[in-house]
Amino acid sequence: MLKALIWDVDGTLAETERDGHRVAFNQAFDDLELPWHWSVPEYGRLLRVAGGFERVLAYMDERTDVVAGAEARRQLAGEIHRRKNRHYATLVAQGGLVARPGVLRRFGECRELGIAQAVATTTSRSNVEALFPRLFGEAWQQLFAVVLCAEDAPRKKPDPQVYQRVVERLGCTPAAAIAIEDSPAGLASAQAAGVACVVAASNYFSGVDYAGAACVCRDLDTGRVDVAALRAILRECLVRD
Repeated sequence: MLKALIWDVDGTLAETERDGHRVAFNQAFDDLELPWHWSVPEYGRLLRVAGGFERVLAYMDERTDVVAGAEARRQLAGEIHRRKNRHYATLVAQGGLVARPGVLRRFGECRELGIAQAVATTTSRSNVEALFPRLFGEAWQQLFAVVLCAEDAPRKKPDPQVYQRVVERLGCTPAAAIAIEDSPAGLASAQAAGVACVVAASNYFSGVDYAGAACVCRDLDTGRVDVAALRAILRECLVRD
Protein backbone atom coordinates (compact mmCIF):
# COMPACT_ATOMS: atom_id res chain seq x y z
CA MET A 1 0.00 0.00 0.00
CA LEU A 2 1.34 3.41 -0.98
CA LYS A 3 1.61 5.46 2.21
CA ALA A 4 4.10 8.19 1.25
CA LEU A 5 5.49 10.08 -1.71
CA ILE A 6 8.99 11.46 -1.15
CA TRP A 7 10.07 14.36 -3.35
CA ASP A 8 13.51 15.51 -4.33
CA VAL A 9 13.64 19.29 -4.93
CA ASP A 10 16.19 20.64 -7.43
CA GLY A 11 15.39 19.46 -10.94
CA THR A 12 12.44 17.38 -9.72
CA LEU A 13 9.89 19.91 -8.46
CA ALA A 14 11.22 22.66 -10.75
CA GLU A 15 14.09 23.15 -13.20
CA THR A 16 16.06 25.03 -10.57
CA GLU A 17 19.60 24.06 -11.50
CA ARG A 18 20.09 25.73 -14.88
CA ASP A 19 17.97 28.85 -14.39
CA GLY A 20 18.26 29.24 -10.62
CA HIS A 21 21.32 27.94 -8.83
CA ARG A 22 23.70 28.34 -11.79
CA VAL A 23 22.69 31.97 -12.29
CA ALA A 24 22.94 32.66 -8.55
CA PHE A 25 26.41 31.13 -8.36
CA ASN A 26 27.60 33.39 -11.16
CA GLN A 27 26.18 36.39 -9.32
CA ALA A 28 28.05 35.31 -6.19
CA PHE A 29 31.28 35.04 -8.19
CA ASP A 30 30.73 38.59 -9.46
CA ASP A 31 30.09 39.83 -5.91
CA LEU A 32 33.48 38.54 -4.83
CA GLU A 33 35.22 39.64 -8.05
CA LEU A 34 36.18 36.09 -8.90
CA PRO A 35 37.05 35.49 -12.59
CA TRP A 36 34.75 32.48 -12.78
CA HIS A 37 31.59 31.87 -14.78
CA TRP A 38 29.60 28.66 -15.05
CA SER A 39 28.04 28.20 -18.49
CA VAL A 40 25.05 25.92 -18.97
CA PRO A 41 27.20 22.96 -20.16
CA GLU A 42 29.84 23.57 -17.49
CA TYR A 43 27.30 23.54 -14.71
CA GLY A 44 25.84 20.33 -16.07
CA ARG A 45 29.28 18.73 -15.77
CA LEU A 46 29.68 20.04 -12.22
CA LEU A 47 26.36 18.51 -11.14
CA ARG A 48 28.17 15.21 -10.78
CA VAL A 49 29.00 16.58 -7.32
CA ALA A 50 25.95 16.70 -5.04
CA GLY A 51 25.55 19.81 -2.86
CA GLY A 52 26.37 23.40 -3.80
CA PHE A 53 29.09 23.90 -1.18
CA GLU A 54 30.75 20.64 -2.19
CA ARG A 55 30.41 21.60 -5.86
CA VAL A 56 32.34 24.82 -5.29
CA LEU A 57 35.11 22.96 -3.45
CA ALA A 58 35.38 20.43 -6.28
CA TYR A 59 35.60 23.28 -8.80
CA MET A 60 38.36 24.91 -6.76
CA ASP A 61 40.37 21.72 -7.07
CA GLU A 62 40.35 22.21 -10.84
CA ARG A 63 41.54 25.82 -10.71
CA THR A 64 44.97 27.39 -10.34
CA ASP A 65 43.63 30.85 -9.38
CA VAL A 66 42.35 29.82 -5.95
CA VAL A 67 43.48 30.73 -2.46
CA ALA A 68 45.85 28.15 -0.99
CA GLY A 69 45.07 26.04 2.04
CA ALA A 70 42.13 23.74 2.78
CA GLU A 71 40.60 25.92 5.51
CA ALA A 72 40.88 29.10 3.43
CA ARG A 73 39.16 27.32 0.55
CA ARG A 74 36.37 26.11 2.80
CA GLN A 75 35.83 29.64 4.09
CA LEU A 76 35.69 31.03 0.54
CA ALA A 77 33.35 28.24 -0.58
CA GLY A 78 31.12 28.98 2.40
CA GLU A 79 30.92 32.67 1.55
CA ILE A 80 30.18 31.90 -2.11
CA HIS A 81 27.46 29.49 -1.07
CA ARG A 82 25.84 31.95 1.35
CA ARG A 83 25.78 34.66 -1.29
CA LYS A 84 24.47 32.20 -3.87
CA ASN A 85 21.58 31.27 -1.61
CA ARG A 86 20.62 34.92 -1.16
CA HIS A 87 20.70 35.52 -4.91
CA TYR A 88 18.71 32.33 -5.48
CA ALA A 89 16.00 33.52 -3.08
CA THR A 90 15.77 36.77 -5.04
CA LEU A 91 15.46 34.92 -8.36
CA VAL A 92 12.68 32.74 -6.94
CA ALA A 93 10.85 35.76 -5.54
CA GLN A 94 10.91 37.32 -9.00
CA GLY A 95 8.86 34.37 -10.27
CA GLY A 96 11.39 32.85 -12.61
CA LEU A 97 10.93 29.26 -11.46
CA VAL A 98 7.73 27.25 -11.83
CA ALA A 99 6.72 23.68 -11.01
CA ARG A 100 7.52 21.04 -13.61
CA PRO A 101 4.58 19.51 -15.50
CA GLY A 102 2.50 17.15 -13.40
CA VAL A 103 4.09 18.01 -10.05
CA LEU A 104 1.25 20.02 -8.56
CA ARG A 105 -1.36 17.67 -10.05
CA ARG A 106 0.24 14.55 -8.53
CA PHE A 107 0.84 16.37 -5.25
CA GLY A 108 -2.80 17.39 -4.95
CA GLU A 109 -4.12 13.94 -5.87
CA CYS A 110 -1.97 12.26 -3.25
CA ARG A 111 -3.00 14.67 -0.53
CA GLU A 112 -6.67 14.15 -1.30
CA LEU A 113 -6.17 10.40 -0.88
CA GLY A 114 -4.32 10.74 2.41
CA ILE A 115 -0.91 9.78 1.04
CA ALA A 116 1.76 11.55 3.09
CA GLN A 117 4.08 13.98 1.32
CA ALA A 118 7.74 14.30 2.28
CA VAL A 119 10.92 15.96 1.00
CA ALA A 120 14.37 14.38 0.79
CA THR A 121 16.86 16.86 -0.62
CA THR A 122 20.53 17.76 -0.49
CA THR A 123 19.78 21.45 -1.01
CA SER A 124 19.90 23.95 1.86
CA ARG A 125 16.82 24.60 3.95
CA SER A 126 16.99 28.27 2.98
CA ASN A 127 16.54 27.26 -0.67
CA VAL A 128 13.50 25.16 0.20
CA GLU A 129 12.05 28.04 2.22
CA ALA A 130 12.54 30.34 -0.77
CA LEU A 131 11.04 28.02 -3.40
CA PHE A 132 8.16 26.27 -1.63
CA PRO A 133 5.95 29.30 -0.95
CA ARG A 134 6.06 30.03 -4.69
CA LEU A 135 5.08 26.46 -5.59
CA PHE A 136 2.76 25.44 -2.77
CA GLY A 137 1.66 28.69 -1.07
CA GLU A 138 2.59 30.34 2.20
CA ALA A 139 1.16 27.46 4.25
CA TRP A 140 3.39 24.90 2.53
CA GLN A 141 4.82 23.54 5.79
CA GLN A 142 1.40 22.21 6.73
CA LEU A 143 1.29 20.16 3.53
CA PHE A 144 4.37 18.03 4.24
CA ALA A 145 4.75 15.40 6.93
CA VAL A 146 8.57 15.51 6.77
CA VAL A 147 11.03 17.92 5.15
CA LEU A 148 14.72 16.99 5.40
CA CYS A 149 17.40 19.14 3.80
CA ALA A 150 21.20 19.26 3.61
CA GLU A 151 21.44 20.36 7.24
CA ASP A 152 19.45 17.31 8.35
CA ALA A 153 21.40 14.68 6.40
CA PRO A 154 24.99 15.84 5.79
CA ARG A 155 25.97 12.79 3.75
CA LYS A 156 24.88 13.84 0.28
CA LYS A 157 23.22 11.70 -2.37
CA PRO A 158 23.99 9.06 -3.65
CA ASP A 159 24.41 8.19 0.03
CA PRO A 160 21.03 6.90 1.32
CA GLN A 161 21.12 8.86 4.58
CA VAL A 162 18.45 11.41 3.71
CA TYR A 163 15.98 8.73 2.54
CA GLN A 164 16.66 6.54 5.54
CA ARG A 165 15.93 9.45 7.87
CA VAL A 166 12.80 10.53 5.99
CA VAL A 167 11.35 7.00 6.10
CA GLU A 168 12.16 6.74 9.80
CA ARG A 169 10.37 10.00 10.56
CA LEU A 170 7.40 9.05 8.41
CA GLY A 171 7.04 5.90 10.47
CA CYS A 172 6.54 3.65 7.47
CA THR A 173 8.64 0.97 5.82
CA PRO A 174 10.71 1.82 2.72
CA ALA A 175 8.48 -0.56 0.76
CA ALA A 176 5.45 1.66 1.45
CA ALA A 177 6.99 4.78 -0.14
CA ILE A 178 7.92 5.98 -3.61
CA ALA A 179 10.60 8.56 -4.35
CA ILE A 180 10.39 11.08 -7.18
CA GLU A 181 13.85 11.99 -8.47
CA ASP A 182 15.50 13.51 -11.53
CA SER A 183 19.14 12.41 -11.34
CA PRO A 184 21.27 9.25 -11.16
CA ALA A 185 22.57 10.26 -7.72
CA GLY A 186 19.03 10.68 -6.41
CA LEU A 187 17.98 7.34 -7.86
CA ALA A 188 20.97 5.63 -6.26
CA SER A 189 20.20 7.25 -2.90
CA ALA A 190 16.59 6.06 -2.91
CA GLN A 191 17.53 2.58 -4.10
CA ALA A 192 20.16 2.18 -1.39
CA ALA A 193 17.50 3.04 1.20
CA GLY A 194 15.13 0.44 -0.24
CA VAL A 195 12.69 3.03 -1.65
CA ALA A 196 11.23 2.51 -5.14
CA CYS A 197 12.04 5.45 -7.37
CA VAL A 198 10.23 7.13 -10.26
CA VAL A 199 12.58 9.27 -12.35
CA ALA A 200 11.29 12.37 -14.12
CA ALA A 201 14.53 13.30 -15.84
CA SER A 202 15.40 17.00 -15.70
CA ASN A 203 17.11 19.01 -18.45
CA TYR A 204 20.57 18.14 -17.25
CA PHE A 205 19.93 14.41 -17.01
CA SER A 206 17.91 13.51 -20.11
CA GLY A 207 19.25 10.45 -21.91
CA VAL A 208 21.03 9.10 -18.83
CA ASP A 209 20.89 5.40 -17.98
CA TYR A 210 18.58 5.00 -14.98
CA ALA A 211 19.09 1.29 -14.38
CA GLY A 212 16.91 0.03 -11.57
CA ALA A 213 14.36 2.85 -11.65
CA ALA A 214 10.77 1.74 -11.16
CA CYS A 215 9.73 4.11 -13.96
CA VAL A 216 11.48 6.69 -16.14
CA CYS A 217 9.61 9.53 -17.84
CA ARG A 218 10.19 13.00 -19.23
CA ASP A 219 7.80 14.48 -16.67
CA LEU A 220 4.92 13.29 -14.52
CA ASP A 221 2.29 14.46 -17.01
CA THR A 222 3.89 13.09 -20.15
CA GLY A 223 4.57 9.82 -18.38
CA ARG A 224 0.97 9.66 -17.10
CA VAL A 225 2.32 8.94 -13.63
CA ASP A 226 -0.90 9.44 -11.66
CA VAL A 227 -1.76 7.87 -8.30
CA ALA A 228 -3.09 4.69 -9.91
CA ALA A 229 0.18 4.32 -11.80
CA LEU A 230 2.20 4.93 -8.64
CA ARG A 231 0.28 2.23 -6.80
CA ALA A 232 0.78 -0.18 -9.69
CA ILE A 233 4.50 0.61 -9.73
CA LEU A 234 4.76 -0.13 -6.02
CA ARG A 235 2.88 -3.42 -6.37
CA GLU A 236 5.18 -4.47 -9.21
CA CYS A 237 8.25 -3.63 -7.13
CA LEU A 238 6.96 -5.67 -4.20
CA VAL A 239 6.27 -8.67 -6.44
CA ARG A 240 9.71 -8.39 -8.05
CA ASP A 241 11.45 -8.20 -4.68
